[in-house]
Amino acid sequence: MKRFLFIGIAGLFLLTLMVSPLFAAENFKVGIVYMFKVLNESEAGKRAKTDLELLIKSKQSALEEKGKAIEKLKAEMEKQASIISPEARKAKEDEMERLRRDSQRMIDDSNVELQKRQRDIESAIVKEIIEVVNKIAQEEKYSLILELGQAGVMFSDKPTDITDKVIKKYNESKVKSKK
Repeated sequence: MKRFLFIGIAGLFLLTLMVSPLFAAENFKVGIVYMFKVLNESEAGKRAKTDLELLIKSKQSALEEKGKAIEKLKAEMEKQASIISPEARKAKEDEMERLRRDSQRMIDDSNVELQKRQRDIESAIVKEIIEVVNKIAQEEKYSLILELGQAGVMFSDKPTDITDKVIKKYNESKVKSKK
């Protein structure tokens, strides 16, 4: 048991000796990117957010129409409650239940569609942002660029925040691709 402990400690010591010169080197340059900020402040991110909001509004208006149809049918049933036959009442109740199910199905389908659309848009934008980050890393000789927040990095001593630079270059790349 002592032998394995000694081998483990010796291995950690050797690993520390091998890795520490990398971090101690003067040319080791670390950058950080706030991906959330890039997604929200880049032109493509803003455009995607606007597109999603328009889609949400169109879905909401369709749902409101379904709701109005249900309310109209309910009001008709209440008006005719004393004069309507039991068969006609049952038919209207069935119709109202069908409209409610359709409405709920429409809500569920809309939510799924919106979530899928948002994931697709975000993954496409993130892929493009990663290309921009890689380009910046190569041009400016970064050894390491981390995403602050999502990747679990909670602190880094004196990193260079390149988020605004990424947003600028990403916006420029989108303008160039349109030409």
